[in-house]
Amino acid sequence: MAERWADRPALEYRGQRITYAAMKAAVDRLAAGLLRFGIEPGQAVGLLLPNTPWHPICFLALTRIGARVVHLSPLDARRVLHHKLTDSGARVVIGTDLPNLLPPALELLESGVADRLLLGEDAAWGGEAAPGDARAVPLSSISAEPPTAWPAISPDDVALLQYTGGTTGMPKGAMLTHGNLTAAVSIYRNWHDADVLAPGEQRVLAVLPLFHIYALTSVLLRHLADGNEVLLRPRFDAETVLREIEMLRVTCLSGVPTIWIALLNHPGASTFDLSSLRACVSGGAPLPFDVAARVEALLGRPLRIGWGMTETAPAGTRVPASATPRPGIIGVPLPGVDMRIVALEDPSRELQPGEAGEMAIRGPNVFIGYWNKPEETEAAFVDGWFLTGDIGRMEENGMFFLMDRRKNMIISGGFNVYPAAVEGAIYEHPDVTECIVIGIPDAYRGQSAKAFVTLRPGAPELSLDMLKAFLRDRVGRHEMPVALELRESLPRTPAGKLMASALVAEEQARQDQESHA
Repeated sequence: MAERWADRPALEYRGQRITYAAMKAAVDRLAAGLLRFGIEPGQAVGLLLPNTPWHPICFLALTRIGARVVHLSPLDARRVLHHKLTDSGARVVIGTDLPNLLPPALELLESGVADRLLLGEDAAWGGEAAPGDARAVPLSSISAEPPTAWPAISPDDVALLQYTGGTTGMPKGAMLTHGNLTAAVSIYRNWHDADVLAPGEQRVLAVLPLFHIYALTSVLLRHLADGNEVLLRPRFDAETVLREIEMLRVTCLSGVPTIWIALLNHPGASTFDLSSLRACVSGGAPLPFDVAARVEALLGRPLRIGWGMTETAPAGTRVPASATPRPGIIGVPLPGVDMRIVALEDPSRELQPGEAGEMAIRGPNVFIGYWNKPEETEAAFVDGWFLTGDIGRMEENGMFFLMDRRKNMIISGGFNVYPAAVEGAIYEHPDVTECIVIGIPDAYRGQSAKAFVTLRPGAPELSLDMLKAFLRDRVGRHEMPVALELRESLPRTPAGKLMASALVAEEQARQDQESHA
C-alpha cells in the first residue's frame, strides 16, 4: 500500500497533507517506540482519540506489534470509560493534549483505572503547543528506529476490542481479529455496482468518529487500502461539510441518519455545488424511506444504503443500484457474506422467503465472541450463525428487509409493532426533524407506542390529535401512537445515532416514581 501510493496524500488535516510514505514511516517509528516502551503482543491498550492523524497512526502502530486496541469514545461517560478499561484489562491509554480531551485522560490516571498515559501532541498537526502534564509521556518522545523483525501476528489474533453501544447495562467488548478486519475491508472493496471508484483518485470526507467500527473499517481502512485521500475532521458541522464538498471536491461521504438529516435541514443546502460526490453511504441505523428520498434529491445522486453491526466489522448488506427503493430495504449480502432468516422461538430453523424472523449471518468478517463473556458468546451463535437481534425478512429474489431490533419490538394487543416502521411514517410529516418511537405500558393492550419528536425551527405546534390525523392512512390502528412528547433534542449515542434506550430508561424511571408516589 505505502509503496504503491508512496507520494499520494493519505491523510489531510487542517490543510496539512500526509503522504502514504510519511504515514508509514510515522507508524513504523511509533510501533518501534511502543515496543521499547514495553507494550507487548496481546496487550490491551486504550485509544482515547478524536479524528486527528494520531488516531490512524496509533491504531496501525498498535496492530503492527500485535497489541489489542480498545476504542474509547471521547464522548463516553466517566463510568463507561472506567468499565471499558477495567473489563478489557487495558492499563495503558493513548490520548491527546487537546484542551477538552486532556482532563478526561488524566482522570483515568488519577482514578487508578490506568497506570500510564501517552499523549499525542496536537502541535504536531498544526495545533497550538500545549503545556502537557508531567504524569503523561509525549508520543514524540518514544519514537524509535524500526526493528529488523516485527512480532509475528496471526489472522486469528484479536486486533480490536470494540465495545457495543450498551443499550442495556454496560457495553460488551466484541473481539475482532486481524482476519475479521482484513476480510471486512476486502468485502467492501469487492462490492461492484453502478458507481466505479477508481483507486487512488478519491477524496473521502471522514466526519464519522474513527473510534466507531463503521468509520474505522468502511471509511478509514477501506479507503487507505485503495490509496485514496482521507480528509480527517474531528467534528461534524453541516455548514462546513457542505462547503468542503464544494471547495475540496469531495467524492465520498459516509454518514449516519442524523448527519443526512442535518444536511437536509440546513437552510442553504441547495445552494452548494455537490456535483463532485460519487459515493454517498448511509449506515449505522435505519434511515427512514421518505428522508432518504429527500437526501437523494439534495445530493443529485443515489444514496447507498447498507446494514451491518459492530460484530460484523461492520460489513453486512448493500442495496444494489438496480433495486427498486422501498421502505425497510437493506439489500443483499456483500461478497463473502451469508445471511438467512431464522425462527424467533427456534433459531436453528430457517424460515421461508417472506416470513419474518431474526436475521442470522456468517462470514470471515464476523467476530469471534464477546470478551470475558463465554455464556453470551455461546448464546449469540447457533450452528455457526451469529444471531443479530434484528428482525427482518427475505424475499424470493434474495433481497433483505429490516423491520426492527428484536429488543425494540412492541407487542400491542397481541400484534407486533415495529418502531422503525412507525418512525418512517412520522418522518413523512413536513415539520418533523427527528423522532424516536418506544413502547410504554398500556393497561388494555399491554404496550402501546409513544413518539418523541423534534420539529423544524419555526414549525407550528404539533399535538397528538394532529399527529394521529396525519398517520391515519399511514399506520395500522395497533401501530398508532397513544402519546406524543415534543423535545428540543433527542438523545444520541457517542457515534451520533439516536438512542431509544435512553428514553426507555426515562419512561421506566417515571413509571417507577409514579408507582411509589
